Amino acid sequence: MSDKNNNVMMNNDMNNNMNNDNDPKERMRKKVKKAAGIALCAVLAGGLAAGSFEGINTITGWNSSTVEAASNKDNATLLQTKSKKKSADKKSDDKESKDDSESKTKGSLDVSDIAAEGMKSVVAITTKSVQDVQSYLGAYGFGGSQGFTTQQEVEGSGSGIIVGKNDDNLLIATNYHVVSGADTVSVTCIDGETYEATVNGYDEDKDLAVVSVALSDISDDTMDQIAVATVGSSDDLKVGEQVIAIGNALGYGQSVTTGIVSAKNRKLNDEGLEEDEDSDATNLIQTDAAINPGNSGGALLNMDGEVVGINSAKLASTEVEGMGYAIAISDVTDTLEDLMNETPRDKVDNHGVLGITGMTVSDEASQYYGIPEGVLVSEVTEGGAAEDAGIKEKSIITEFDGKRVRSIDELVSRLEYYEPGEEVEVTLEVADGGEYKEKTVTVTLGENKDTDSNKDSKDDSKDESDAEDSQDQGDGEDQSTDSLLQDFENQEEDGTAYEQFFGFLN
Repeated sequence: MSDKNNNVMMNNDMNNNMNNDNDPKERMRKKVKKAAGIALCAVLAGGLAAGSFEGINTITGWNSSTVEAASNKDNATLLQTKSKKKSADKKSDDKESKDDSESKTKGSLDVSDIAAEGMKSVVAITTKSVQDVQSYLGAYGFGGSQGFTTQQEVEGSGSGIIVGKNDDNLLIATNYHVVSGADTVSVTCIDGETYEATVNGYDEDKDLAVVSVALSDISDDTMDQIAVATVGSSDDLKVGEQVIAIGNALGYGQSVTTGIVSAKNRKLNDEGLEEDEDSDATNLIQTDAAINPGNSGGALLNMDGEVVGINSAKLASTEVEGMGYAIAISDVTDTLEDLMNETPRDKVDNHGVLGITGMTVSDEASQYYGIPEGVLVSEVTEGGAAEDAGIKEKSIITEFDGKRVRSIDELVSRLEYYEPGEEVEVTLEVADGGEYKEKTVTVTLGENKDTDSNKDSKDDSKDESDAEDSQDQGDGEDQSTDSLLQDFENQEEDGTAYEQFFGFLN
């Protein structure tokens, strides 16, 4: 049977840009990579609460969950629930009542009750960004190789989970791709009220992000109607157990679907293909609950009303029915806690710059050449921030302000939240003989002297199919290592290109 019809739907490939990946070049790059027409459709759920955060001890009156949270004003701690553990000191004189309670704990609760409570913790997320899109004339070949492009405001939709609050902010977990590239983020609560949100932090590899809303902006009426989600254990799930998915399907507002746990410990790569169980890919729960575009950020709940998964992907095919995937919540609690504790940042109009030209060292290129994954510094701007900090050509940037960096686009995206003059720690891998050694430097970000030409630090003169060929506040153009790898494959195997490349690195 041909694989042509098999697709893992990317929500961000929808015409209405549901669950958008707000970078059109990134979308083009992903499309080029999908040999079997496979596209991953991200759709998330999270559920956590916090040290100094106020968690909901019981999701409903019938759930006798108890909650443990560390009392720490500075750090958020994910809620730990014990809904499936019997309290040793709790006894009931009414045996009938006890039996009824145990029966409910085993999953005989009504879906409508769970949905009613769970929807209090789910929000709709709307993002807006300005993107360069091809104009009508450009679509018909006018304007040469570049065509005619115009800037257009693009709106995207997703979902989020209220995961906790501190003294200042309400915290919401969502997918990274929902907020990626967004200029503005807003959330709509169960009462229909909409509030502006700020990105706290994100992890691109795990497709997770946390956004915050200032408590001072939220009305008392809204606060009375929303609730912090309770987190369960995805490790305790059993195949065949009933689950409920809640999210902002198609951007129409909250909706509820049900299904069962079809399988556990599934692995998918960027193209939706199953990976080896020992791979580093995110651990997923397979379910037949309907997961549709717009559900990114929506919760997968067990029959105790606890969040057990982060709805993330749907396998769509004329030959496939009912194959959805959710990130196992127990596998990403540490990441979510870290993101909750990050400082909220807004994008700045004239962000700081490093003063380098770089190119992506992808995972494939890293394995092929035996060099670290990250951003290869191919040129350092004279008198720029990087030179002042001691960053040299051929170094590979692997972290920026403590966050892992795997591509030039990711580095540029992080820079958009930092003002000129801010001090940031940058971690490098520096070639030393036949090996690389880690080095950390403190960079005082430079001023972006030409905002328009340096915006996003992308090299827009290149074809979209080579979208990784990007640069950051430097002069000249550069190839990505993937492009170089293709050059090698297209040449005779005389070692010339290989030697030239490693001559550059070493």
